Amino acid sequence: MQQHAYIDRLVDLIDTDGNVLLNMSYDEAAEAVASGDADAVGRIQGQFAIIQKRGNIVRMARTIGRPMRYFLAKRAEGPCLIVAERIDEIRDALEKEGLADQFHPSYTRMVPAHHIIELALIGCPDPNPNVQRFFTPLRNQFSTDLEEIGKA
Repeated sequence: MQQHAYIDRLVDLIDTDGNVLLNMSYDEAAEAVASGDADAVGRIQGQFAIIQKRGNIVRMARTIGRPMRYFLAKRAEGPCLIVAERIDEIRDALEKEGLADQFHPSYTRMVPAHHIIELALIGCPDPNPNVQRFFTPLRNQFSTDLEEIGKA
């Protein structure tokens, strides 16, 4: 029988100063991400990478201008989720935790741009996150006339 454990520890290495929020505060944007409501996250204007943990649920969302990677490390006390912009930041965090032997670059996962990733139960194998798209631009809405596109 497979044993599941909740995410015990979150190491958030995302620099919130890198967010460019145009229509709301960071706290309001973070609350939208924490809610898991794709429409609310879709109303955030700007570029951002935000992670929020509420109870046993972790939600991550980003736009195309901000990378966000995650790695789930196994510890005796329970799983540890490490989130960063770059793979080397994850590797360095694992070294500090004494978990460097678990690291391989291919084990990191990228949060896809314009999606909310939700992680809850963590077990072995890797978690199976819920994914919602919060930004879906209309395709083929312009003609192929460059003059017309330029005016638009």
